[in-house]
Amino acid sequence: MSEPIIVVENLSKCYKIGTNAGQGDGLRHVLERAVRAPFSMFSPGGRVKRAKTEDFWAVRDLNLEIMPGEMVGVIGRNGAGKSTFLKLLSRITEPTTGRIRLRGRVASLLEVGTGFHPELTGRENIFLNGAILGMSRVEIKRKFDEIVAFAEVDKFLDTPVKRYSSGMYVRLAFAVAAHLEPEILIVDEVLAVGDAEFQRKCLGKMEDVANREGRTVILVSHQMPAIQNLCRRCILMDRGRLIQQGPTHEIVEAYMARGEILAAEGLEEREDRAGKGDVRITEVNLRDENGEIIKEAISGNNVIVSLTYAVKDGITLDDCIVCAEICKDHFNYFSLSSFLVDLRKLCLSGNGRIDFMVPDWPLSGGTYRVNIYVESEHVMQDHLNDATLIETIDGDFYGTGRLNHEGWQGTSVLVGHSWRQHQVPRGL
Repeated sequence: MSEPIIVVENLSKCYKIGTNAGQGDGLRHVLERAVRAPFSMFSPGGRVKRAKTEDFWAVRDLNLEIMPGEMVGVIGRNGAGKSTFLKLLSRITEPTTGRIRLRGRVASLLEVGTGFHPELTGRENIFLNGAILGMSRVEIKRKFDEIVAFAEVDKFLDTPVKRYSSGMYVRLAFAVAAHLEPEILIVDEVLAVGDAEFQRKCLGKMEDVANREGRTVILVSHQMPAIQNLCRRCILMDRGRLIQQGPTHEIVEAYMARGEILAAEGLEEREDRAGKGDVRITEVNLRDENGEIIKEAISGNNVIVSLTYAVKDGITLDDCIVCAEICKDHFNYFSLSSFLVDLRKLCLSGNGRIDFMVPDWPLSGGTYRVNIYVESEHVMQDHLNDATLIETIDGDFYGTGRLNHEGWQGTSVLVGHSWRQHQVPRGL
């Protein structure tokens, strides 16, 4: 029996809240703290500030073994510790306690431009990344044409990557990471930056790397269909701990069940949200066409999805986008977006509400989840999955008293339509 390619033993990572210090910081940070320490004693409230710092355990007591050739999914809410875990595996940061044993070269794609030098061209960065992975110049040149063809950046190959768009950055970074033959490939949610076609291309490449080439892939994603299609094994993290691992379908079901519990909590208490935080969605409600709060939506009735927001005092956010996704069974049924349906620019300040009017609510009976997203000037401000649940009751959507064919599940989106019959003479 082969040995595990990755062994994680009692792994923990602690950060200090309220200071830039932390184990695993670089030499520059250590020198900065040393220089600042004497002066901070004399600054107003200096002693108080140090007394208020506290430990934050981003990863806690994590134990895990991964075998060669496995493709393992890592799932969990925002703030669960997934990205920190991958940074520890990639040796980007050092653990506070515990250890990691790796048997092979590691290539990581954790955020846009990881491992790239912005002043160097795409061509130069391919060779730089290869050298970092321990590849010889001959090996890199052998794979060079495949990398360029996959990334589709041949026209910009001799342009400094600082001038690349985020999509171009990701295409080149993934191409380098996947083609330079690492024994272990680690990929974070960064692939969401690319377009749909490139995402499919990347997912196909990861499947080839794992299944055909026998290499190990660790994938973090909020896209449950991708996790289910690619990974046979999955681990679920929450607040820095590995709380469950096993067959992917079991872990995904457990993850979704936890989402229902979280959706029942008040939004202001939720800690699993991402974004800068200058604005937060504080409440999500359903309303009827008169603006009155309702508990359930009825198929075929006009419904308002209402998002209440609060902006930090003294701040006005320009060029905003507010979105709500209506999901069920890992699939996004439809999205509501202030950007898609109106050309006016949206500005947010103070407290307020965005109402999305949905005519003829197009869903059959069941429980649906709502994910929310707010950005301002291309900066994510608030992102929260499973913000609330929407209960839908079957209604007379078609005006016929029928909603589904006998024996049908009735989980599809309902679409208003009509039909007519034409007789065609024989022989035509």
